[in-house]
Amino acid sequence: MRPGVGCSTRTANALVHGVPPGRGYLVRLVNEDAGRRLRVEVHDSGDGRPAIPGGPGLGEESGRGLLIVGALADTWGVDEREPDKVVWCSFTRRP
Repeated sequence: MRPGVGCSTRTANALVHGVPPGRGYLVRLVNEDAGRRLRVEVHDSGDGRPAIPGGPGLGEESGRGLLIVGALADTWGVDEREPDKVVWCSFTRRP
């Protein structure tokens, strides 16, 4: 469930914030460390660098995606690419 939540929140953010009209995005699931770790990558063509905010207000309907990913993923980050970026999160397989 953890990777599914990470993938869905990253994909939703790419659609809402990172993909200008007429441009696409790419989702990659990368099996790392002989299957012990899964990396979820979302490549988008938008500018801007996502960060975990101080938190949305009580009445806000959005703004919690990276807070959720930060709580569920083992690591996450942003890699710069020209002309886009890659937002990723990584999950270690639990026994």
